[in-house]
Amino acid sequence: MGGEQEGQAQSFVEFAENLVKETGQRALKYYGRGDPQFKFDEELVTEAELAIREFIRSSIADRFPEHHILGEGDDQTAYSHGERGFQWIADPLDGTANFQAGIPIWGVSLALFKNFWPILGVFHMPITGDMYEALEGRKLMVNKRSMRLEPEAVADNESVLFTYSRFHNEFSSTFPGKIRNLGCTAAHLSYVASGRAEGALLKYVHIWDLAAGLILLEAAGGEIRYLDGGDFHLNDYLDSQKVNEPLLAAPAGVHSLISQYLERL
Repeated sequence: MGGEQEGQAQSFVEFAENLVKETGQRALKYYGRGDPQFKFDEELVTEAELAIREFIRSSIADRFPEHHILGEGDDQTAYSHGERGFQWIADPLDGTANFQAGIPIWGVSLALFKNFWPILGVFHMPITGDMYEALEGRKLMVNKRSMRLEPEAVADNESVLFTYSRFHNEFSSTFPGKIRNLGCTAAHLSYVASGRAEGALLKYVHIWDLAAGLILLEAAGGEIRYLDGGDFHLNDYLDSQKVNEPLLAAPAGVHSLISQYLERL
């Protein structure tokens, strides 16, 4: 990477870091204010999402007016190659049920692509203060410390596998460790990337759920594959359709170890 490109990449990282931090601070005004009479206070979440989504959109438009922006709730139009082929993919509030209930596992994720190729991914959890970031082809940084996965050859009762909400209706499992759903896809991917869990089974997700987390995971030495081991390409979902086939995020080379414990019902 040349000096000019290096400087541009670093400016993107600094902008993304500051933006997710500021977005998180704005989100905190709404955090945990859900009406306890409702399991999910849709009115509060809608108000919060609209406010912080617009903040992200206007911040990017002011700084990079030629860039495209894609996120949940936006008009979903695919972008194409070109001189101005930058696209930001944002999830302003990943983990909405946790957010409205006052549970701290939620965050703001942001990814940048150019001409369909990933540039950077950032995920920030305002309550814990954790910041995950990576430039494509670089190391994963967690709170400014570099991290690299060291794949385990054996799963045991201390291993952790994250799953999605309908997992137990669709799979039986002999996984020897703990199976958990934290209710936040970006957190699942970030925790796998930082070695806090062996894997994460994903389904019913969109590109904005995966974009930043996939970049973080790959920077750490992990990857997302279809559960049957087939290659997964995020570019196949740039038109925002839902991923309805199960995916497995794990350290490279470990997918078959985990998938052997899972059987579809």
